[in-house]
Amino acid sequence: MAVGSRRAHYRVTFAVLSLGVAAFALLQSLVIPVLTTVQHQLHTTQDTVTWVLTAYLLSASIMTPILGRIGDMIGKERVFVATLIALSVGSLMAALAPSIAIMIVARVIQGAGGGMIPVAFGIIRDEFPADKVAGAVGSLASLTAVGAGLGIVLAGPIVNALDYHWLFWLPLILTIVAAVSAVLFVPESPVRTPGRISWLPAVLLSAWLVALLVALSEAPSWGWGSSRVIGLLAAAVVLAAAWILAELRAVTPLIDMKMMRRTAVWTNNLVALLIGVGMYATFAFLPEFVQTPSSAGYGFGASITRSGLMLLPSTITMFITGQFAGRLTRLFGGKALVIAGCLTGCVAMTILAFAHAQVWEIYLSSAIMGVGFGLAFSAMSALVVAAVPSSQTGVASGMNANIRTIGGSIGAAVMASIVTSQLEPSGLPKESGYTIGFAVMAAGLVLAALAGLLIPAAKGLRRTTGELEHAEMAIVAGGTIVGDESE
Repeated sequence: MAVGSRRAHYRVTFAVLSLGVAAFALLQSLVIPVLTTVQHQLHTTQDTVTWVLTAYLLSASIMTPILGRIGDMIGKERVFVATLIALSVGSLMAALAPSIAIMIVARVIQGAGGGMIPVAFGIIRDEFPADKVAGAVGSLASLTAVGAGLGIVLAGPIVNALDYHWLFWLPLILTIVAAVSAVLFVPESPVRTPGRISWLPAVLLSAWLVALLVALSEAPSWGWGSSRVIGLLAAAVVLAAAWILAELRAVTPLIDMKMMRRTAVWTNNLVALLIGVGMYATFAFLPEFVQTPSSAGYGFGASITRSGLMLLPSTITMFITGQFAGRLTRLFGGKALVIAGCLTGCVAMTILAFAHAQVWEIYLSSAIMGVGFGLAFSAMSALVVAAVPSSQTGVASGMNANIRTIGGSIGAAVMASIVTSQLEPSGLPKESGYTIGFAVMAAGLVLAALAGLLIPAAKGLRRTTGELEHAEMAIVAGGTIVGDESE
């Protein structure tokens, strides 16, 4: 790649992008094991404290396509730095938050950092050698999943050594370093896409997501048959339909619905949505389940550190599975891996639902869950990359990750609704709430497997088999650029 003397080597650019994406991914999950602690410290309820996670995911879901479009218009490096500033401001507010309301607002601001994902993909497309693009995109995509797993594991040691406020102070330091590095080393891309922001689709996207999530989260207290819940669900359906229509009519849509209509794209996105539902719901509520005092008739009274370690097997098996995903794809095809991953995840959820009396059962389900998600994530991202033209690699991959986040926000709200629908006199959820919740997540992964059957065979995709394998191998490489290292 011919670059000017001032332009950083693409590997330096990749390192800075990875630092920013890692900070965003960690902030998704660092708070999950301490939701119970935050609930007590800020004197709130379990369903309210769940919005500390849901608000972050919701904000990221909305801001990702908006900031991606702004980056195309005014410059990707500027928007990348702006998202890091948003993460920093949100982290500062969260660290100092005196109430749950301020904490939720802080998490909404942090969620704007999700806009760095499509922007980072765009920078890679503009700055990297053509044969490195698929690999680098895949590696950044993997960081969002690996970072989420590591955040849960690291939360306990950080809280034990310091306190929960440092779950925000440390990422604040990381994002400031990333922002300064971005200013110094990430070149401003000369590629611009003239146009304007289509604000109507942006408003409608926000409106239907908020209506849906508020209805799901408040249904236990308002009643599923209440006029408010039914009205919000109906509004969500109408607003979602209006959003799709607005995107189709927009001159510069936030989300290219023509690209989204490609069979290989919409089927993989549907699978991503359903997997996101199960993954984030489990990440959010498994720590709370194992932290429940055994005197409640279930749970293990686990510490924050121990509850995080119970999810560590999922991160380990996801990484190990990734090392073989490319080889398995060549043998069986990406479609088969997606379906197998969903069914494997279903087994893990079923164990959590009906066999959670022993600690080893939790570790076993966590390990199986990592295998399932590792197979599905690696194959899904590569199939999407292979299904679109090179110029749409960043947009397509970014939307696949974003739709997974939307699924996560829905999953967290649904799980919160189920778990908090029945409470013991002590205020703790009944065991049956967790059983039903994890069973619903298992059913969701069965639906994901059925959706995977609709994915077209690899021979029908636009890219060559070699490019597909290159993308798959990059995605599972644990955050490094792989492939030919020659210049």
